[in-house]
Amino acid sequence: MTLDDLRVKIDEVDNQLLELYNKRLEYVIKVGKLKNSSNSPIYRPEREKEILERLKKINKEKGGKLSDEAIEALFLEMFSVARNYELAERVAYLGPEASFTHQAAEQKFGALGNYVPINTIKGVFREVSSGNAKFGVVPIENSDNGIVSDTIGCLSDYNLKIVAEVVLGVHPVLASTVDNPKDIKRIYSKDIAFGQCKNFLEDFGLDNVEQIPVESTAKAAQIAKEEPGSAAICAEIAAKMYDLPIMFKNIQDNDNNKTRFFIISDFENEPSGEDKTTILAKLPNRPGALVDFLLDFKAEQIDLTKIKSHIVGGVSIFFLEFNGHKKDEKIQNIFKKHKSSIKFLGSYVKEADDV
Repeated sequence: MTLDDLRVKIDEVDNQLLELYNKRLEYVIKVGKLKNSSNSPIYRPEREKEILERLKKINKEKGGKLSDEAIEALFLEMFSVARNYELAERVAYLGPEASFTHQAAEQKFGALGNYVPINTIKGVFREVSSGNAKFGVVPIENSDNGIVSDTIGCLSDYNLKIVAEVVLGVHPVLASTVDNPKDIKRIYSKDIAFGQCKNFLEDFGLDNVEQIPVESTAKAAQIAKEEPGSAAICAEIAAKMYDLPIMFKNIQDNDNNKTRFFIISDFENEPSGEDKTTILAKLPNRPGALVDFLLDFKAEQIDLTKIKSHIVGGVSIFFLEFNGHKKDEKIQNIFKKHKSSIKFLGSYVKEADDV
């Protein structure tokens, strides 16, 4: 078979795919009308998880060539297209554009999402709570810098639910219009990024170059595009948005640097079979209160995955995460026993990676 013959075969398959995509979309539009009539949320992470797991299993059983990652990439983007036909729901995220939070939002909602950058984490919560946005995307923790205090505070103050999480590898780039690193006179970035790329800067003799902190890595890319002799440490999405040439990729000191983001909204998920639950606990002010609380988790054989102490409004609270869904009987037992101490934040599909 010649190259031209193979291309003809590929074109035939593409035609079939197009026909099937349109057929699927016809059903999606009908589902959207039913959801709108009952005021049901368009985005159902547990349903998407169920579809992906079913397709991965079929692919393995039939000896398919696609990897699990490829299946997720293909179908998550298709889900995003479908959601926008069902109802183009607004997604607020901690801005500005081309930030890592923007990248996390696109990873979950696809390139066609209706995105709105918001200046503060509190602003994201406020817009979702008021109904101006259906979803919000905010950072919750970074592997190097820990828990994001503002997000914890807003989870405590607002009556919204975590409906999904995104774990994103933080891989900054050095981007500039200059051809040689020796010609760089100034580097712009968010203050924390300079410390995260210290080894790279030293290796290339850039540690003595003027380092100018700005409010975001996206702003850094914008300035570096316009200012001769300057460079930006930024997300790859920011360099591409401002058409700023990338000199070096993956310049972070820690290859395992990850940030976790929460997707927040006004509804609760149904169980998927592979869930995580997040709560805040304000325990009685007495000796042994935390120990007694944790022993109840042990007694119910609930796998605690995270516990952090935090101060909100001058009061000490605990941020806890554990495997399972709110509707699981053993978790219900905990909630019933400690209902006056627990604020339920959400049960949602667990990401494979964690921070």
